[in-house]
Amino acid sequence: MSIKRLRLSPDESRLAAVEAARALLIETGPQSVTLKAVAARIGRTHANLLHHFGSAAGLQKALAGHLAEVITASIGEAVDAARRGEVSPRTIVDMTFDAFDAQGAGALASWMLSSGNEDALDPVVEAIHRLVDKLAASALTSNLADLIRENTLMLVLLALGDSQLGGPMAAAIGLSREKAREIATRSLTHALMQEAASLAQQAKV
Repeated sequence: MSIKRLRLSPDESRLAAVEAARALLIETGPQSVTLKAVAARIGRTHANLLHHFGSAAGLQKALAGHLAEVITASIGEAVDAARRGEVSPRTIVDMTFDAFDAQGAGALASWMLSSGNEDALDPVVEAIHRLVDKLAASALTSNLADLIRENTLMLVLLALGDSQLGGPMAAAIGLSREKAREIATRSLTHALMQEAASLAQQAKV
């Protein structure tokens, strides 16, 4: 008796493929994110994934976009919670660094760029742009909005760099592996304190 294959909509099929690609990325690295490997994992054909993504580069770009959306949504929620005093700045830093390191976003971006996929970072940059615009829109002054943009730039660049060279660089200059996270935490803490002080000042007016 043959088992009938579950019929998925195009959107569901794409999402299943992207989620399988994300699992492969975390388990075995960006080089394993191929149409063949993803098709085998979800029980689809190579031709089916080719139809949805056009190429392995298309699949990888879709994965980068998916990662960016998931990561920035989580970071945005954490930033809002930190503003309310519900989570620490270190929580935001760890989430961002882990996204680029443990969740493979940094390795994927680096590998795609080295493979000649020059627009590989577009989905990531666009998602971060939307997050920054959302956070900056809630700032009371233009100075605070600029502070949010600056700290987002610092946090993302530190996290991306740390995912690539953090261990060797820290060891080479005699610093702990956590030093980049500590630096980012200090900067973010300072930014949140400035925002809190501005809010308190506004309340007195």
